[in-house]
Amino acid sequence: MHAFIFLCSLLLCNGMAVAAHKMIQRLPDEEEESPAWIRTPQTLSRGWGDDIEWVQTYEEGLARSKHSKKPLMVIHHLEECPYSQALRRAFASSPEIQQMAQEDFIMLNLVYSSSDDNMAPDGHYVPRILFVDPSMTVRADLTGKYGNRMYTYEPEDISTLIENMRQAKLLLHAEL
Repeated sequence: MHAFIFLCSLLLCNGMAVAAHKMIQRLPDEEEESPAWIRTPQTLSRGWGDDIEWVQTYEEGLARSKHSKKPLMVIHHLEECPYSQALRRAFASSPEIQQMAQEDFIMLNLVYSSSDDNMAPDGHYVPRILFVDPSMTVRADLTGKYGNRMYTYEPEDISTLIENMRQAKLLLHAEL
C-alpha cells in the first residue's frame, strides 16, 4: 500500500514539475497554441518606417554619418508610451518625413537611453528627437517648440519636425 501511495506521489510531483517548467519557459501546450504565444520578430523600424534603412546602434549611426556626410537623426521612444506611439503614427504616415528620412539622413530609433550624455541635453524624457551632424555635434539649435522638453515633438508638431529636418540638411551643406 505504501508503495502505491509513493508511486502516486511521484507521478503527481512529476506532473507539477512539468507544468511549472512550461510556465517558466512560457511554452504553450501543443493543443493550446494561439497567436498570443507566437511573436513576430521586430524590425529595426519598430513601426517608424519600414522603407527606411535603420542603424542598430548610436555608435554605428555616428560612424555612418561621418562617412556619408549625412546628419544622424536619433529618435528616443518607449514602446508602451502613448506619446511615443502617437508620434510614431504621425511620423510613419507623413510621406515627406519618410522620404527625407530615406534619402537624407542616417536613422536610428532607440527604445533605451544612450550612454552618451550629449543625447540627453535636457533630460531623458520620451519621445525626443535629436539631430547630430557628421562632425558628431548634437544640433542644439534644432529643437521642438516646448521649453521644458526642447527635443520633443507631438503629432500636431509634424510641420516643425519637417522644418527641422530641412534645416539639418541646409545647415549641414552650408557648414561642411
